[in-house]
Amino acid sequence: MQDDAPAGAAEGRPRIPPGQYVTQRWPVLHYGDVPKVDLATWRFRITGLVEDPCEWTYEEIRAMPARTITRDIHCVTRWSRLDATFTGVPVRDLVARARVKPEGRFVIVHAEEGWTTNLPVEDLLREDNLLAWAADGEELTPEHGWPLRLVVPHLYFWKSAKWVRGFEFVAEDVPGFWERYGYHMRGDPWKEQRFQ
Repeated sequence: MQDDAPAGAAEGRPRIPPGQYVTQRWPVLHYGDVPKVDLATWRFRITGLVEDPCEWTYEEIRAMPARTITRDIHCVTRWSRLDATFTGVPVRDLVARARVKPEGRFVIVHAEEGWTTNLPVEDLLREDNLLAWAADGEELTPEHGWPLRLVVPHLYFWKSAKWVRGFEFVAEDVPGFWERYGYHMRGDPWKEQRFQ
């Protein structure tokens, strides 16, 4: 399904958050090496405070109804990229199958090699959010998070974890990797929530 909603300014505000500059490129930023992924053993799991823990293979996720969105994205390192297009499975669709318990108010996003980030459930379940396998009409490269990347366009892009492998629903907010090193627990670019 293609999302034809116009990208850019929402709620009457400018497209570029404070302190950002526009780039046409999509810079590759990560710490450490790009993980090697074996799709034969790869699984995406939803665990924690849910009624029905779930697990899918990559092929099962790719077979689900997809959505394409075009949104502006903003990195904590101060670049913004306008009209970025992503294709994948809506996060809401997967999470609905697990049936999150009322006390599951936060999620730990798990990625390859132990990488994590954290989100409040209301940020995770926004309509725009995807588990994406493609960007700008092409398969994601490993450097940009192949085989699956979380896309949470309304927050700084470190919250859009690369190489994502699962969601763990928890009762309390738990800092992820970058949050433990001083990044903000939420990361709203419009409030310049870069660091704690």
